[in-house]
Amino acid sequence: MHRSGGRRLTARPPAAHNPQQMQGDRCAVRRRSPALSGGWVFPCRRWLWVSFVVFLALPVRAASLAEGFARLPAGAVVLLMPLDIELFSVSAGGVLEPQAEWTEKAHANLRQAFLTRSSVLKVNFMPLPGEVDEVVESLNRLHGAVGQAIILHQSGLFALPTKEGKLDWSLGDEAALMRERSGADYALFAFVRDSYASSERVAMMVVGALLGFGLSGGMQVGYASLVDLSSGRVVWFNRLLRQSGDLREFDKARESCDALLEKFPE
Repeated sequence: MHRSGGRRLTARPPAAHNPQQMQGDRCAVRRRSPALSGGWVFPCRRWLWVSFVVFLALPVRAASLAEGFARLPAGAVVLLMPLDIELFSVSAGGVLEPQAEWTEKAHANLRQAFLTRSSVLKVNFMPLPGEVDEVVESLNRLHGAVGQAIILHQSGLFALPTKEGKLDWSLGDEAALMRERSGADYALFAFVRDSYASSERVAMMVVGALLGFGLSGGMQVGYASLVDLSSGRVVWFNRLLRQSGDLREFDKARESCDALLEKFPE
């Protein structure tokens, strides 16, 4: 099944006499990420890096619990942190092109899916009180980095011997600031990068199949973490890597939410 973007993208050939422009057309749309507005990023490169890290880390357990943690205490409140999401279309040549409109819809859909999932899981999720500030953005950036480290180093090819396969990671003392601000006991973080093959890419995939070689389409990559706000310790972690799912529609975003929260310690 190919993940189609549902819109036609007009190919823009690079200027033959402008190497700088040609380089920019490949994967260098420099923009401010809506989830990480504290700094400039290259979203294509970061998305590719996360995919690379996930593949290198395989096999890795889909969901992990920290030692000594089995489930949420009765009455625990879980703060839903702002979601770190970005959506892309895949051009005919395989270039990831950021789609701001899709990303905006995905933020709203997945956030609502998490909040509605609260009753099913019997977990008291609460939205972030107040505005997103530098502390929140800093924690989200830190979670993005720690999540990649967990995938890469907990198990698999680059596992750290000192971790002994255990989920032993932390966001540090800064997490306590969110406890003071919200009164929550835990925080749920989520990182997702999602892409969808354009109609031109799907056509290239068909041609490739006829010629005997495969071309990839879209992919959904991400991870979610439950963090103890009293200590900053990551007590539950789950990763997501698949060629299905769609965050642009609410019903399908609910399925992605279920996948991210698989084996959540309710």
